[in-house]
Amino acid sequence: MQYLCIVIYYTYMKQIVYFFLLAVFLSACGHQSVQVTGCTTEAIAVNEAADSIQDSAYLAYLAPVKADMEKEMSEQLGYAPEPLWLGTPECPMLNWASDALWEAAKQVYPGKVDIAIVNMGGMRCPWPAGPITRGNVFELMPFDNKLVVLTLKGEDVIDLCESFTVYGGQGVAGMRVKECTKDGGKAVAVTIGGKAADPKGLYTVATSDYLAGGADHMDALARYTEYWDSELLIRDLYLEAVREQDTIRAAVDGRMAVKP
Repeated sequence: MQYLCIVIYYTYMKQIVYFFLLAVFLSACGHQSVQVTGCTTEAIAVNEAADSIQDSAYLAYLAPVKADMEKEMSEQLGYAPEPLWLGTPECPMLNWASDALWEAAKQVYPGKVDIAIVNMGGMRCPWPAGPITRGNVFELMPFDNKLVVLTLKGEDVIDLCESFTVYGGQGVAGMRVKECTKDGGKAVAVTIGGKAADPKGLYTVATSDYLAGGADHMDALARYTEYWDSELLIRDLYLEAVREQDTIRAAVDGRMAVKP
């Protein structure tokens, strides 16, 4: 009996010690910090050398989707007799894109739209002479930017145009921007609808929701007094514009006469 009690006591104490040590260990883990003392990196080129690790089963699964997508993107929507090249301060591609946005805004905005503005950085490719496909439009505008119409003070429109002289020009429609000098410094002459921009007037500007936040050095756009969201993707408006125009023409006409 005495021996049995000693065994039970020993077993009990062993369990207490075990749980005590476990608690100490968990407590230490909870407060232990890990510090990275170094690392190594290796550049892996993404080129034809990676073809050997392709998942052939997954590629086969995607093949029908790829074929359908290529068929849809190859659909011809219009035709360009001359290439619409990209460049600053003014180019056929920027002029077409701003004109198309301006005309689309006039169709949906419940008021007058004075001007339209697009950015060079948002136009991702030129269009060659020949068929213009759905894929060409997606390549030009791969972003899901929406058409918005802002109400801006004339002084802010002029400030915006002055930034164009600094950064080499952007795409505009419904207005003309000419670089000039004033008091020995760089300035701009801005005309809207054939009249000099009135610093105290109000103008409606069709543009993208992205630029409305002042992106691409267009801080003045973010000083709008009213904001109207069409909830329409600019890419969809461009697709429709190509369909409607059928023959796509655009040229440099002197609307952005600033130094690149």
